[in-house]
This record gives sequence, C-alpha cells and structure tokens, in this order.
Amino acid sequence: MIGYAFCGSFCTLERSFSVLELLLKQGYDVQPIMSETVYATDTRFGRALDWRERAEQLCGREIIHTIADAEPLGPARPLEALVISPCTGNTLAKMACGITDTAVCMAAKAHLRCDRPLVLALATNDAMSANLRNLAQLRMRRGVWLVPLEQDDPVGKPHSLVACFERLPGVLQTALAGEQMQEKPFL
Repeated sequence: MIGYAFCGSFCTLERSFSVLELLLKQGYDVQPIMSETVYATDTRFGRALDWRERAEQLCGREIIHTIADAEPLGPARPLEALVISPCTGNTLAKMACGITDTAVCMAAKAHLRCDRPLVLALATNDAMSANLRNLAQLRMRRGVWLVPLEQDDPVGKPHSLVACFERLPGVLQTALAGEQMQEKPFL
C-alpha cells in the first residue's frame, strides 16, 4: 500500500487527483492522507467536503487527517511509499526542519523512519527563493524523490515551481525500484 497525501496548493488539487486516479487504475492500493487545511477548507477551487468524499470514494478508505492517526504510518503501519502531491512550500519547510505539526508532516516523519521512498510533487510560489534551501536539503536526504519541476508562470511568479504531475507515476515506479530518474539539466 502507498500513502497519498494532499497539501493546500488548492489550485493544483485537480491535477493531483487526476494522478491519483491513474495510480489506482494501475493497481496501486492507496491510503489517502490530507493536511488539516485541505480536509477543512472551502476555496474557489472546491469545497473541502467534495475533496474528502472524492478521495474516500476513489481509495475505499477513510482519510487520515490528524497527527495522532498519521503517527502509526511508520513501523506500526508501514507503507511501501508515501507520495505528497501537492507538497506546499510550507510543508516542505517543515519537513526540512523536522517539524511535525500537521498530519502530512507526521506521516512523512513516521514513514521516513522505515527508509522507504517519499515522493514529493512540489507546488510553491517561493521554491526559487525562501524555500530553495529546504528543497536542496530534502533533495539530499536519502529516500526522498522529487517529481520533475517547471516554472508555471516565469513572468508573473518568477520564484514559483510546480511539479510536472503527469510524471509522478514514473517517479513513483523508479522510487519503488530504488532508482532515481535522470533528467536533462534544469538550467
């Protein structure tokens, strides 16, 4: 079973759900996880209740959305891999600093204790500024894979990066095999 966690980059949730549906069609057994923000916040991109119902219907499981429920995902309830999609800059920074004050951060901490793959599909407006050091710090950590990134609006948001969500299944496959995807240089 893999974990699939959603963080509050609300404008990318639909893209992430499309990938989740693809993974389920490929035969993955998925435990949905949501940050408290996604679990409870209505936005112009959708109602929290609709996101919750969709995740639970697709996966056939209740969503993990509290720190207490996420903590056993380490040794007590191991996952083959944990995907965080979208992974916000806030969650990225917390993971880089070892902060576990959300369900998603606790799931990541508990999961990494087992040395199993953590796949991050980043979506943040400050990836190439305030969060660049956190991105680099997690990239150097054993067991962390990044979905390839692109600038979503180089003129309007020059520090922003977003994952190429359609590449997530391939990254997950290589992560489960213990390999790293080789990409052309970013610059």
